[in-house]
Amino acid sequence: MTDDELLRPEVHPLVDMRHATVFRGTRPVLHDLSLVITPGRSTVILGPNGCGKSTLLKVFSRELYPVLGPDHYVRLMGRETWNVWELRTQMGIVSADVQQAYPERTPGLEIILSGFFSSLDIYDHQAISLIQRTRSYEMMKKLGIAHLRDRSFGEMSTGEQRRTLLGRALVHQPYALVLDEPTAGLDIRACFQYLEILRNFIREGGTVVLVTHHVHEIPPEVDRVVLLKHGRIMEDGSKRDILNGQNLSVLFDTPIELLHTHGWFQVRPASHD
Repeated sequence: MTDDELLRPEVHPLVDMRHATVFRGTRPVLHDLSLVITPGRSTVILGPNGCGKSTLLKVFSRELYPVLGPDHYVRLMGRETWNVWELRTQMGIVSADVQQAYPERTPGLEIILSGFFSSLDIYDHQAISLIQRTRSYEMMKKLGIAHLRDRSFGEMSTGEQRRTLLGRALVHQPYALVLDEPTAGLDIRACFQYLEILRNFIREGGTVVLVTHHVHEIPPEVDRVVLLKHGRIMEDGSKRDILNGQNLSVLFDTPIELLHTHGWFQVRPASHD
């Protein structure tokens, strides 16, 4: 492998975690967790509230780090050390934290533009090119939100905010998207619109890492399922082998029946008959 190839993120796993133990305060949340996610294979990390999903997401975004030890590491696209702003141009992360923190006064087009700088809002010192403005507006048109160009973030619906933040993550053409329960709080139409955008991203060659407890959020194009419980990986494999009522019943500690149609899944309480 040449030096140039070593610098290319797509030749490495998106995520390579080895024996990662991560604390929140004095409490361990992830326990000796090893996980490899490769480009081109979209993955869902599924688990109940409190299982460590949010902590795992913060590890991906370099907000949290594992305990140091021999053969203990987290590498993102082949590197253990990242400038966080550079990382965000390679791996687009959309989370509830970003949505809650984003300034309400910022108009739609500037929200998309802020993706070029991995910043929350646009600032006077940031030089914005005509190409960046054009690409941002083209992204808004592609996502069906061009009408939000001048609307402030605080005036948007939850679904509009989510699609705008998704455009912010997509505008710099990242190798992967990492999404935290993306359709939570959306109505049916907005949910369908959002999931279709994710499906198109995968079809165009992108990789999605979906962190959620909602089975209905898993697009047909996502093939790999990682079940996370009590900060440990319970099961990991293809959707066909892992996603079933028996595993979900154990994962969520309640009897579950899994329904499947046209590549989509839904759950209901298991019958006691």
